[in-house]
Amino acid sequence: MKILKWLKVGVSLGAVALGIGCALMGPERAHRANNLFKYLYANQSSHTDSPTIPTLSLPLRVGVAFVPDDSGDAKHSYYAHEDSMFSEAAKMELLKKVSEQFKSYPFVKSIAIIPTPYLAPRGGFENLEQLQRMYGIDVMALVSYDQMQFTDEGLLSMSYWTIVGLYVVQGEKNETRTLLDAAVYDIASRKLLFRAPGLSSVKESSTPINQSEQLRLDSEKGFTLAATNLVAGLKVELESFRERVKSSPTEFKVTHKAGYSSGGAFGPMDTALVALMGISALWMRRTKSA
Repeated sequence: MKILKWLKVGVSLGAVALGIGCALMGPERAHRANNLFKYLYANQSSHTDSPTIPTLSLPLRVGVAFVPDDSGDAKHSYYAHEDSMFSEAAKMELLKKVSEQFKSYPFVKSIAIIPTPYLAPRGGFENLEQLQRMYGIDVMALVSYDQMQFTDEGLLSMSYWTIVGLYVVQGEKNETRTLLDAAVYDIASRKLLFRAPGLSSVKESSTPINQSEQLRLDSEKGFTLAATNLVAGLKVELESFRERVKSSPTEFKVTHKAGYSSGGAFGPMDTALVALMGISALWMRRTKSA
């Protein structure tokens, strides 16, 4: 009986110790990210675009690249699950899909996929201007990512600085939340032309034994789904951008490179200009004849 009694006490103490250990460890999570805001505005806590009107010289030469990882922010993990970062092969595949969206528009002359090592961590617009000279590009599409995996009951949140402010997403147990973001800048004016996000949420259950493998699979699935949503969103934003250029002459100044005709890309603007010139010429002839 004494043995049974001490056995019960030992089990109870073990349970208490385990509970205290879990409480001290807190909710587990894995966080992997690069950060567009810190790349462009490393020394600023906030940013507001200047009122500069960008000059878009058609056809545009576009560069696409992933924002480089910052050594201090690239990865924060609270358990041994470090092998499911967004792979370089997956990044290149996504950049190719992003390039295809730009290529479908006649006002885009060329696309340059720029390797990440050419972008310096926290390099800012000075780094983009170096790339502009190196690749002869006019605008730059910068892709960033943020992924958080929640593996406990604690409702943690994913916080990500975007150019338009702090983006916060609440997470649930055994959930992987992924954000991919493409921001397109006119390098000369440093003006944000447009941006397109891609979001995904993956919820799976796992046993403690296969948790690491399940999290790796969830991470890959999360990036794949977010990439699909990003490409779809980019198509919508590109079309919206084209319409904005047509209808907002005070927001954008459009010029044409030698030998380029619009080919319908900004047709209504050009048509209206030609019509206006024709009306002016007719009015002048009538004035002279009168």
